[in-house]
Amino acid sequence: MPEAKTLLPLVLAFYFSLHFISVPAQQQQQNSADFIFEGFKDYNLSLSGMANIDSRGILELTNVTQRMQGHAVYPIPLQFRNVSSNSTFSFSTTFVMSIVHAYQNVGGHGLAFVVTPSRSFEGSFPSQYLGIFNSSNNGMSYNHIFAVEFDTVKDYELNDINDNHVGVDINSLISNKSATAAFMNESGLYQEFDLKTEKSIQCWIDFDGGDNSLNVSVVPGGLTRPKVPLISMHLDLSGVVEESMYVGFSSSTGLLSSTHSILGWSFRMNGLAWDLNLSNLPTVLESQSKDKLKFVIGASVAAVVVMTVAVFAGLHFIKRSRDAEVIEDWELEYGPHRFSYKELRIATRGFKDRGLLGKGGFGGVYKGVLPSNGLEVAVKRVSRESKQVLREFISEISSIGRLRHRNLVQLQGWCRYKGELLLVYDYMPNGSLDSFLFGDKKNILSWEQRYTILKGVASGLLYLHEEWEQKVVHRDVKASNVLLDADMHGRLGDFGLARLYEHGCNPHTTHVVGTLGYLAPELTRTGKATTCTDVFAFGALLLEVACGRRPIEPNHSPEELVLVEWVWEMYYKGNILQVIDLKLRNEYDVREAELVLQLGLLCSHPHPEDRPYMRQVVQILAGDMLLPALPSEAPSGRTSQFFDDFVVSFPSSEHGSCNITSHVNASPNGRPTLTPDGTSPLPLIHGRD
Repeated sequence: MPEAKTLLPLVLAFYFSLHFISVPAQQQQQNSADFIFEGFKDYNLSLSGMANIDSRGILELTNVTQRMQGHAVYPIPLQFRNVSSNSTFSFSTTFVMSIVHAYQNVGGHGLAFVVTPSRSFEGSFPSQYLGIFNSSNNGMSYNHIFAVEFDTVKDYELNDINDNHVGVDINSLISNKSATAAFMNESGLYQEFDLKTEKSIQCWIDFDGGDNSLNVSVVPGGLTRPKVPLISMHLDLSGVVEESMYVGFSSSTGLLSSTHSILGWSFRMNGLAWDLNLSNLPTVLESQSKDKLKFVIGASVAAVVVMTVAVFAGLHFIKRSRDAEVIEDWELEYGPHRFSYKELRIATRGFKDRGLLGKGGFGGVYKGVLPSNGLEVAVKRVSRESKQVLREFISEISSIGRLRHRNLVQLQGWCRYKGELLLVYDYMPNGSLDSFLFGDKKNILSWEQRYTILKGVASGLLYLHEEWEQKVVHRDVKASNVLLDADMHGRLGDFGLARLYEHGCNPHTTHVVGTLGYLAPELTRTGKATTCTDVFAFGALLLEVACGRRPIEPNHSPEELVLVEWVWEMYYKGNILQVIDLKLRNEYDVREAELVLQLGLLCSHPHPEDRPYMRQVVQILAGDMLLPALPSEAPSGRTSQFFDDFVVSFPSSEHGSCNITSHVNASPNGRPTLTPDGTSPLPLIHGRD
């Protein structure tokens, strides 16, 4: 018997060692995929961007710094697919997060739980892209990314439902399914809550690989898991996840910012994630209270010191206040989109001429690289000479600052310093459309590129006219205001002339503003820009891109001086394709070319009631709507007559309604004399109320 007792432990050890060796590799992977973090002290996560673990064990993805991103990923790849059966394993996770916004009731942008093939998010953008994608790869199937987003900014480009939603994302931040943050209460009703105002929020994400179902639940911290999930959907991830994937979190800030934190996290493959003990988690609230106490003590001590030196510092502050960046009420209305002048001066290397991208009606545009995050931007330095500068400046901020569309140049922020006004935009590496059509660039735009650009600009105008919460009239649609991104997609920019007004209201402006050749004839009578005048300008752009020449060409014969009239004439002669840009060398789609030219004539119709809406223009270019028949004869009220009317209606005078003497001189036939370089002699016409 003693010998048996001695042998028994050896036998058991041998048995369990054999059992462990016989466990399938899949089961071993499953076991290694289980983890639970109740706080993150002494845990090794793969962190990048702004992400860090503070002394309390809080995983802080981002803080209130603008336009930044942060990532935290479990460092070991997990097996998500059975290679032999090509099926996706089940997984489950729960976590507690906190979103603390920098400004009351305004958050930005959000965070997401991600399943990703790589720990690196190289090339990702902050703001609406949440540090996961960028403008080029958003929506691409090769991303192989699954995410659940918690978004606190409504982005129209991404079809967000509101600024307080949960969304399921597959390879794109245009969610497959989304819902306002809510939970089912004891009464069986969904109770909405604000992601930005809760002290903590708990989320559960469960994917069943057997029936390809996904459930997402979210509640304010401290509440139990609801019986009915917020989002429940069928979802096949077999074509999305690869064999080995990483799990983690990504977050970003934009012009608006929030601190995005994770307090606890549990994850499990092929089983429900372990419950978190909320009492063990660090709390953001306590840390804020301690910080406030420290602040009060520190402020009291500082007050004594300040009072001691107040007399000596007074004169210094009075002097410095003259140069201070004063924040006005209208700036607070549109959120904290402000840069410091020092940051922009460093970004542009002192606004040197070698960084000058071009000059517009109000001043120069400079290329810059933001020192805080390395993003390339374009800085528009507004001239202080015009009396209307501040009005135009505020208009540009209030309009494009809140617009989100893939075919609009996005405003990143602004700066005011010593009376100087600056606007910061996304940098467009390929410059403006007119530089390709008329400049000395070696690359000639193909017909396919031109058609794609026109469709993009039309989509952007439709968004301005009908799809945003307010109606925006651009008032200066032209080739030089169409900028080309890295993928040669057209983006409409320069909203300095835009005017906002509520849908259903009439615009209240008596300015005649725009560029000669793009101005609709009715402007001489009403002086009011409308969506119809934008359509007229887009018609001129259609013809300009197809023909490779400007709307007005001083070096051409009289019958070809005005582009739209020449195209009308060639249309009625049955030779409309003869106006196509010769640089294309007959390499174009005949059907599309005829469509663009005829649509350009229709949009350029002298009578506004006969022009299409931008929604119809988009549908026609997409092939979803037939082009209406053009009139059987040339319409009255042609553009050449408009030139005569324009000069008569707006006489030059030092204090007149529109001073155009320095730009336009009447020729013997009554038409304006144009500059020899082929550019419009009237880049911007400004009048007074």
